[in-house]
Amino acid sequence: MPRPSRLILPGVAVHIIQRGNNRVACFRNDNDYLMYLAHLRQLSEKYDCAVHAYCLMTNHVHLLLTPQAADACTGLMRDLGQRYVQYFNRRQERTGTLWEGRFRSCIAESALYVLGCYRYIELNPVRAGMVDHPTGYLWSSYAVNSGARSDPLITPHPEYVALAAEKENRCAVYRALFEQRLEPGLQKAIREATNGGYPLASEAFKQTVLAPLGCRTEPGQVGRPVKEPEALYAFE
Repeated sequence: MPRPSRLILPGVAVHIIQRGNNRVACFRNDNDYLMYLAHLRQLSEKYDCAVHAYCLMTNHVHLLLTPQAADACTGLMRDLGQRYVQYFNRRQERTGTLWEGRFRSCIAESALYVLGCYRYIELNPVRAGMVDHPTGYLWSSYAVNSGARSDPLITPHPEYVALAAEKENRCAVYRALFEQRLEPGLQKAIREATNGGYPLASEAFKQTVLAPLGCRTEPGQVGRPVKEPEALYAFE
C-alpha cells in the first residue's frame, strides 16, 4: 500500500514530529540536546528553513518550520537525523536506527493554527506532567518566544509578529496565551492533522490554494494526481 503523500508549500509553516524508534530515549543528557540544537541551527541555515518553535522531549521532537523551497524540510530532517544518530551512536556505543521512520507533518496556515502550533509544541512538557508551566522546561523555544532570552535559531513567524507592534508588548501577549491550557478541540485538530498528514488551514486557503493542487484536505480524503510544476510544492 503506498504511503500517504506529504505536502510542503514554500512560505507556509509546517508542524513536524519525529519520534524515537519504539519510543526509546533519544536524549540522555544535556550534551545530547545541545548537539541536536547545534545541528538544527546549521541545517536550518543551509536549507533556508526558518525555525519558529521547538520542543525536544526525551523520546521525540516537535518543530515548527517555514521552508522557502519545496524540498527543504525533507533535506533538513534527513541530514539532521543522520548527523544526530551518528553522534548518538558513537557516544552511547550503539548501532542501528534511532528514529521511527519518516517524520510526521502538516502545514499550518492562519493565525489560529500557527499560534496553536506554537502553544501545542511548547506546552508538550506540561501535558506530559514534567513541569507545571513551560518556563520550567529547558529544552524548548518558550523562553525565547516569551522574551526571557534570545537565540539566533528562532525566527518569529509573521503571525507571531502580528501579536503586537513592539517586541515587549508582543512577548507579553504571547505569555498571556499560556495562561490557559490549549483548547481541547484545537489540540485534537493539531494532533490528528500531524499524524494524518492533512493540512491545518482555513476553508478559503483549502479552496483557493489546496483544491487546485488536488491536495488531501480532510481525513481519509484522496487527492488527485498533481500536474503543476514541482518547484511550487512537494509531496513525499
